[in-house]
Amino acid sequence: MKYSSIQDKSVEELTAMLKEKKLELFGLKAKQKTMQLTNTSELKVAKKDIARIQTAITANASK
Repeated sequence: MKYSSIQDKSVEELTAMLKEKKLELFGLKAKQKTMQLTNTSELKVAKKDIARIQTAITANASK
């Protein structure tokens, strides 16, 4: 996910995306704890996506 693709979305859409990504991150962490996660780089990607969404929410709130 690129920042340019999410910066023009509304705060409601971003909040929904944030909730979805946090749920995905929770699932990935659970898989890692039970040794079912084979590609651990997915954790890093999910965390960066969450950070991008939070940045976009902050930018939209300051407008």
